[in-house]
Amino acid sequence: MKYLSATVVALFFVSCIPLQIAPNFEGGKVFPPKKFKKQLPYNYVYVFEDPKDANEFFNYMNAKFQIFYDDDTGNIPVEIENETYYLTFYEVERTTKTVNLIPMAIDAGLEENGYGPVLGGAHQSRSGKWFIALTVTDEGLKDALKPAYDNHKEVLTYADTMREEYLNTVEYIEVYLKSKPTTR
Repeated sequence: MKYLSATVVALFFVSCIPLQIAPNFEGGKVFPPKKFKKQLPYNYVYVFEDPKDANEFFNYMNAKFQIFYDDDTGNIPVEIENETYYLTFYEVERTTKTVNLIPMAIDAGLEENGYGPVLGGAHQSRSGKWFIALTVTDEGLKDALKPAYDNHKEVLTYADTMREEYLNTVEYIEVYLKSKPTTR
């Protein structure tokens, strides 16, 4: 009995209850409309985790396509299999939120003894991950990431290649020089 109560007390001291968990997946993944983040447009999205600093993907896109990305228009024309598609990207944060029982129990004990809460800010913890979400549409504004789309595999391959290039590039001048058309 004494071992059982010691185990229960030990579990109480290391316990926290997750309220929301950030997704954890390798590589890129296609999500149906509104399943990854409700604020995204009603299209399928290709999502991958962004381990780099804020606005790094903006810098990459500016170097790759020699444009200055404008949030108002958002559509960057890309060529996939000799067809023009329009790529839009978003930086999205998904958080993991937990309720921590230890600080709550300590504050409850202090309040019973007439003291104010000391650990009020530690009742919940939050940590986040940043993701890049891409939408791709064709010239007729059809969702090119939709699994039933004719060139879905080619568009997905393009998105995978772009993700790998972005994550493996340190200096975006390399991307700029690779994508800059050569004139002779």
